[in-house]
Amino acid sequence: MGFAAAISVGTVLLALPISHSQPVTFLDAFFTATSAVCVTGLVVVDTGGAFSRFGETVIMLLIKSGGLGILSLGALLALVTGRRLGFRQRMELQAQTSRLGVGGIVRFMRNLLLFTTTIELVGALVLFVRFGAELPAGEALFHSLFHSVSAFNNAGFSLYQDSLARYAADPLVSLTVAALFILGGLGVVVAFELVDRYRDDTRRPFTLHSRVALSMMLILIFVAFVFMLVAEWSNPDTLGPLPVAQKVLAGFFQAVTPRTAGFNSLDFAGMHTGTLVFVMLLMFIGGNPGSTAGGVKTTTAAVLLTAMWSVARGHGRPVLFKRHIDAVLVTKAAVLSTLGVLILGGALTFLSFTEPRLDMLPLLFETVSAFGTVGLSLGATSELSTLGRLIIITLMFLGRVGLVTFALAVAERRAQAAVRYPGEELVVG
Repeated sequence: MGFAAAISVGTVLLALPISHSQPVTFLDAFFTATSAVCVTGLVVVDTGGAFSRFGETVIMLLIKSGGLGILSLGALLALVTGRRLGFRQRMELQAQTSRLGVGGIVRFMRNLLLFTTTIELVGALVLFVRFGAELPAGEALFHSLFHSVSAFNNAGFSLYQDSLARYAADPLVSLTVAALFILGGLGVVVAFELVDRYRDDTRRPFTLHSRVALSMMLILIFVAFVFMLVAEWSNPDTLGPLPVAQKVLAGFFQAVTPRTAGFNSLDFAGMHTGTLVFVMLLMFIGGNPGSTAGGVKTTTAAVLLTAMWSVARGHGRPVLFKRHIDAVLVTKAAVLSTLGVLILGGALTFLSFTEPRLDMLPLLFETVSAFGTVGLSLGATSELSTLGRLIIITLMFLGRVGLVTFALAVAERRAQAAVRYPGEELVVG
């Protein structure tokens, strides 16, 4: 309800004439507000061309509130006004931020605001070095802050019509933006543990959560980087025409952006079909829990892969870093992934009927991008019908709120069954 309320307020603000530089329909405002609050980045109108500075500021604030989390924002406002948080509110915040415990949640929220704002301001200062050399000071400052907030919150909104393609060969912009959305997708729990570990002389070992999240993140970045270079090295529509150094830079940027960042420095429509399939897999996995990234999350993929490996080798419980993974956790990961696939399949089926003139690959790409709150596009979003846009809006909302949160919110609360039925063997596979 919090995310829905934020989207509603954002829609009204973006529908006001003061927010427009060009005519914007109410549906366009609704789509843009949803994409901003859900930190997705899919657009149906040019952000920098269609909206005024007021409208762009509204979009930036919607991105900030959506990335921080509606419950987090409400808690911070309560703390500023001197209100105390009850135990129920602390439990809700603990669930939203993917913390393993309720203790210290108030201090955690203060540190969260300080951590995110500091990184966004530092990123804006670095980007100002480039934008300040190209634009008037006031405009350059706004461009720097907007792109820094958008990058750190993995939103993918850009004030340029070509996203960041004009800076494909610029290491300052490319690496700064990449660093911002990598940090944003890291997850505040992991980030705080990194800071605490290296600030404390005791060098306490990482928790299992941080080990798995960091390992999966590094593995996915490396594999995606190598795959992107190998697959697109000679492609005349992407990396082919670039010098070697620029190929490596652009390949790295496009390898890390599919895990929900949404920026692009290359034209995805010109990539090989195999590359697009790999990108969709990365979009479906997403970032770490408790981050601004979407997808089913890296830890979910790690649990499923470990469970499959254990079954294939005939072992018992799956083990990660010498710690066994409980069967309940494996079941939860399997349910999340299966539910995600079913939702994508259902949405794609509806889109195939509402958008008969569009090919299946662009529709599938937009569907996965919306559900993973990524924002990458093959150009089909702006061509969608009203029903098609409403389907994409629903996917963005589900992807940001989270499947577990949504299911718990709408499910009927029932008392635990008093009867436990006997088990029996069932042949599968």
